Amino acid sequence: MPDQSLPQTRTPAEQTAPAEPPVPGGRLSRRTLLGTAGATGLVLGAAGGAVGYAARPAEAVPLTALGSGRAMFHGKHQPGITDGLQASGHLVAFDLAPGGGRKAAAALLRRWSATAARLMAGEVAGHGDTGVARDAGPSSLTVTFGFGHSFFAATGLEKQRPVALDPLPDFSSDRLDRRRSDGDLWVQIGADDALVAFHALRALQKDAGSAARVRWQMNGFNRSPGATARPMTARNLMGQLDGTRNPKPSEPDFDQRIFVPSSGEPAWMADGSYAVVRRIRMLLDDWEKLSLAAQEGVVGRRKADGAALSGGTETTAMDLDKTDAAGDLAVPINAHARITRPDQNGGAAMLRRPFSFHDGFDDDGAPDAGLLFICWQADPLRGFVPVQRKLDRGDALSKYLRHEASGLFAVPGGAAEGEYVGQRLLEG
Repeated sequence: MPDQSLPQTRTPAEQTAPAEPPVPGGRLSRRTLLGTAGATGLVLGAAGGAVGYAARPAEAVPLTALGSGRAMFHGKHQPGITDGLQASGHLVAFDLAPGGGRKAAAALLRRWSATAARLMAGEVAGHGDTGVARDAGPSSLTVTFGFGHSFFAATGLEKQRPVALDPLPDFSSDRLDRRRSDGDLWVQIGADDALVAFHALRALQKDAGSAARVRWQMNGFNRSPGATARPMTARNLMGQLDGTRNPKPSEPDFDQRIFVPSSGEPAWMADGSYAVVRRIRMLLDDWEKLSLAAQEGVVGRRKADGAALSGGTETTAMDLDKTDAAGDLAVPINAHARITRPDQNGGAAMLRRPFSFHDGFDDDGAPDAGLLFICWQADPLRGFVPVQRKLDRGDALSKYLRHEASGLFAVPGGAAEGEYVGQRLLEG
């Protein structure tokens, strides 16, 4: 879990989108279909903070700011990369049906793109809509599509497979279940409402029809926007602030680190990115036996506020040379935050945008819980790989983690109006 910070949690006020736009092609939106949604839950004050819960359904209450948040499907980059963390998410990989080839893949991506664009606009999915999300607005839904290494052989496009998509090396911390790893196609779904996220998952799975079958699927969550008094770095299931040093779009080299340049190779990946996906089990029973001081020593940061053990606040630069009264390094030599610093890894950087997960309990009562780690970079050989190799050599946190599934996916640039994701590859 490299310590490069997550996008901050958004407040509902920060997510508010303009009133629902005209519906293209005369399609009915979920809101138009059902009228103004009656709110049975959160009551929002003028500042957008939760002030109480309604005891019974209210009458003629408009959609909250949380529901009306809207991300754009069409654009230079695909959604779900630089957007803020979302409360609910699904990751799902598909394998193409044998013999379908390039033509079937193109038809599937065309269907998926059309459905994703409608759902992200708050409209019904189309024919056979299940009605699961009919009471909700877009809820900042994002849908992101990527191609795995095996996709190119299945479609006869091996010559277009990027070198950056070569399989990740083996790491000593890997305990990978191959059945829950890789895949021809990858879909990332996120929303600030769990039903909206599930609705999108179900719609896309139905759209796949006989063209592709689900290989694996994982469900995740984050803190809901507005749950804290102010926007702040999210916490993981270990209780630590997780993500204090994420690259920020305001930084001059952000695009260079995260996105493939317009002049990059192959040409169809221009403005795209590469996603590394890892299911990382947290051994919480062992972790929670540690004292607070021991936990902080493993991470290298204070649990309460995320500040480095060398002092200051969460955003204060870590002093790697500072010692304590006993002459020991304030930030231990094998602390996770020290090892993962970009300046300790040749400048390697990645944009982390994960979800937490909890999938029940083992027979001995241990929670099957942890992090659905997702990181974005222009080249995984310069981003994820060098950092993970260094973690393999002596990260104090590795003792409490188990990497159980893995995938690497090429995520092409965004689709323009009238196009579908991957069109430059499949019709080039």
